[in-house]
Amino acid sequence: MSGRVESRNGGRRVLLAHGGGGELMHRLIRDHLVPPLDNELLAPLSDGAVLPDPKGRLVITTDSYVVTPLEFPGGDIGRLAVVGTVNDLAVMGAAPVALSLGLILEEGLPLTVLDRVMASIGATAEEAGVPVVTGDTKVIERRRVEEGGNRLAADGLFINTAGLGRLRPGVRLGTDRVKPGDAILVNGPLAEHGLAVLSVRDGLEFESALRSDAAPLNSLIDRVLDTGADVKFLRDATRGGLANVLVDISESREVSIEVDERQVPVAPATRHAADLLGLDPLTVANEGKVVCVVCSESVSVALAAFRDHPLGRQAVCIGCVTGAQPPLVELRTRAGGRRIVQRPYGEELPRIC
Repeated sequence: MSGRVESRNGGRRVLLAHGGGGELMHRLIRDHLVPPLDNELLAPLSDGAVLPDPKGRLVITTDSYVVTPLEFPGGDIGRLAVVGTVNDLAVMGAAPVALSLGLILEEGLPLTVLDRVMASIGATAEEAGVPVVTGDTKVIERRRVEEGGNRLAADGLFINTAGLGRLRPGVRLGTDRVKPGDAILVNGPLAEHGLAVLSVRDGLEFESALRSDAAPLNSLIDRVLDTGADVKFLRDATRGGLANVLVDISESREVSIEVDERQVPVAPATRHAADLLGLDPLTVANEGKVVCVVCSESVSVALAAFRDHPLGRQAVCIGCVTGAQPPLVELRTRAGGRRIVQRPYGEELPRIC
């Protein structure tokens, strides 16, 4: 990047001119955005991508990402964007076919940061086995935002993704299939993403190392569905955590759910951080955890499939659906008591996804 305008501004940051549609924008796309995503569907750089006929029912999803900070232990906003969209397709029972990528860059964003995020997007898309086939880039003026009475610089990079998937034949997932007697499974330790992001914010660093669990779950979910286990419902436990998913099931199906706290997987470092902050691990966001409801006869088959995959080694059955009324989610505590599990009232940890 050697243009005169860039040289006057330090040469290594995003400029408003990068979004102007001219030579600088061409260079930004050519030198920084396309190389990490290189594939034949993206190569024409047209206004859209022409995809092969997927031959089946289609699933589409979209999401936007505004995480602070942009990079955190175990991931960054780019990995998060790919993972979040792929996982939303996977829990619908769809095989991801293609992703779109919309970037909103703030002037002043270091190009080295952009390069790392783009490399992460490319690597995560390859890990998930799904290409980024089209996209858009906008550059906005540097802004300052009010937060907690203080004036803080905005984050510098926001991402919107959309994902297209092909629904697996014969798969029917939904809360309408959940009934008393079904089992609740999760594929591993909870609350790691939200607390890892929080751990690198100013003044909230912890001695213990926390890492985000952000990971594409499509191959894990495929493995479970391939067994023929009677999987009735899948949901990735993102904002609101496990609690949000379980309350959604309970309310929509008018059933109760009983969870055994002794079976809920939470790593010691994560539990320590949550205790220090007064947070309930059940309500903290995850980006690599899926909640799976299966009929009781399929528990052993589903757990074996989970545990045979690197992202499911610590999978466990945490509870079951019951017919108790009124419909509630109850946690049987380690001490032998019971407490009602509720959704968090608001956003306990803002800007984590």
